[in-house]
Amino acid sequence: MLSRIADSMYWMARYLERAGETARLMEINLLYMVEAEEDMSENDKWQPILQINSSEPLYDEQFGGGNISTPRVLQFISAGRNNPSSIRTCLRLFRENARVARDRISKEMWEAVNEVWMKFDERLRGPLSAERAGALFVELRNQVARFNGLVASTMMRGEAYSFYQLGGCFERADMTSRTLDVKYHIILPDISMVGSALDYYQWAALLKSLSGFEAFRRTYHSGFMAADVAEFVVLNRAFPRSIAFSIQHMGGALQTIGLDNKEMTRTAFAALSALLCSTSQQQIFDDGLHEYLESLLEKLSSFHAALAEEFFQ
Repeated sequence: MLSRIADSMYWMARYLERAGETARLMEINLLYMVEAEEDMSENDKWQPILQINSSEPLYDEQFGGGNISTPRVLQFISAGRNNPSSIRTCLRLFRENARVARDRISKEMWEAVNEVWMKFDERLRGPLSAERAGALFVELRNQVARFNGLVASTMMRGEAYSFYQLGGCFERADMTSRTLDVKYHIILPDISMVGSALDYYQWAALLKSLSGFEAFRRTYHSGFMAADVAEFVVLNRAFPRSIAFSIQHMGGALQTIGLDNKEMTRTAFAALSALLCSTSQQQIFDDGLHEYLESLLEKLSSFHAALAEEFFQ
């Protein structure tokens, strides 16, 4: 397979996954803002989203540090043309990469790519109210799920499919790590809130932002314990949005692609897998969850760099 096709399949999946994950985060944040404490500032409500999205420095540059408001964040995250991680930018790059790999995807996929882009490009023009944005985020999540259903049901299983799967799973592992790190840091410090209604709201919001609320409740029956949430999101191989599940499926994609003479990629993925396989719930908290997630993100970054050098250049 040509390196440019492999690169486009990988990034096509990453941009779509990023758009869908960002929409889910924004939707849940809008939904739960009304249940948050009345004295929570807009900075407190929206700064975590900017941090997860790695957009806080750019937002501060455009609007000034500490000057966070709901309308600005909605516009910046959803449709900001100067924001490389905005939903609109991700959808545009999703389509551009799909166009490059046009002969490797099905006709149904290509039609869906154009439908998604044209629909949301139109809807993301002009100012966004919270009500209008909420409906848009729900629809985008549904469109992402529909597209991935088309991928699963119409695309030939081969290298192109494996690069698509690799990109989607990588982005999911990365976003899940960032979401857990930022949200957990917010929830954990105030011990006085443990067991309160706000504590329940915060944990529920975290799990719902990862589409894991119902699955967690079916798995754990003792309420929202910090260690249980971290174990579920990081190590549970049956939960499709867990870090372990995503990395396991990255490994499956790499087996199909093949790693002959790709020692950098093989070594980087082995280090990533070893970090998960050798870790228990107790060890994560003994070493510190933030430190563990930082190490995980570093290894994900190293894997991406090796993959790019050996496959895409």
